[in-house]
Amino acid sequence: MRGISAQWSLIIPRVLGYFTLEEMNQKVNYLKEFGLSNEDVGRLLAFKPQLMGCSIEERWKPLVKYLYYLGISRDGMKRMLVIKPMVFCVDLEQTIVPKVQFFQDIGIRDDAIGNMLVKFPPLLTYSLYKKIRPVVIFLMTKAGVSERNIAKTIALGPELLGCNIANKLEINLKYLLSLGIRHRQLGEMIADFPMLLRYNIDLFRPKYKYLRRTMVRPLQDLIEFPRFFSYSLDERIIPRHKVLVENRINFKLRYMLASTDEEFQKKVESAVERRRKFESGLMGDNSQVSDADSSEEETDVLFPETENVVSSSPKTLFNFNSLGSGDSENLD
Repeated sequence: MRGISAQWSLIIPRVLGYFTLEEMNQKVNYLKEFGLSNEDVGRLLAFKPQLMGCSIEERWKPLVKYLYYLGISRDGMKRMLVIKPMVFCVDLEQTIVPKVQFFQDIGIRDDAIGNMLVKFPPLLTYSLYKKIRPVVIFLMTKAGVSERNIAKTIALGPELLGCNIANKLEINLKYLLSLGIRHRQLGEMIADFPMLLRYNIDLFRPKYKYLRRTMVRPLQDLIEFPRFFSYSLDERIIPRHKVLVENRINFKLRYMLASTDEEFQKKVESAVERRRKFESGLMGDNSQVSDADSSEEETDVLFPETENVVSSSPKTLFNFNSLGSGDSENLD
């Protein structure tokens, strides 16, 4: 058979018995249009032979058209197919469209929804009423994420929708609140950095201890820059803090951490030079000697755009008190 090698034919004998050679070759060739090699297709079918039971005309083509509508490219669909092939087996109208509609209703733009699905394909296999909506409700009612920020939060961190509320989200929430962070502040932190609720709290503790005891930084610094927790303590935080101490300068956390080594070195040299001039009496009284945010030109740090993921007219139509029976697919 031209489409599938003999070794893969042995792995998926049941599938081969259900379809003609011509039908299987048509499906293999269609899958290869996403940029998959024969070997890729073989591995895919060995992992998820149910794909062979899906109709090209009735299942795959309508799905591909719909994904294109969401701005997903061929490479994006290839990623979805490789990471979660079951997405190409589910019912478009009953399973996928309601989830996309839900994301639109909370204010996420269509192109941002497409990016979410490519980034985290398993999202489409989760139950809307048993998994997705409960997490969104948790974020808004327990974690302090405002209605204004919920679209941004989900668009930036769709992986949150796969987290267990009791075993992950609530544990991280309680720890962060125990630090003295206020509920509303925490909601803003999560909106800026959704990964905050996914980290293991054992990674939080040593970084927080170093921030407060060694760096002697106020809690407000962490609130303003929750991505602090994403950096390696031994490879980024400690070495750069030592450089600042040695040079008797001080940067805000984002300017200290969110730059390449070369950029950081340039900022240090610039701050040291400003301090030297100040100490020599060459700068005016209003000069900011050691704070790296004294010049936006020198210290501006760019993060992925967030405002463009939110629809200009979100429809938050869901009711927290009426989850209903909804879909109950178990697709994993």
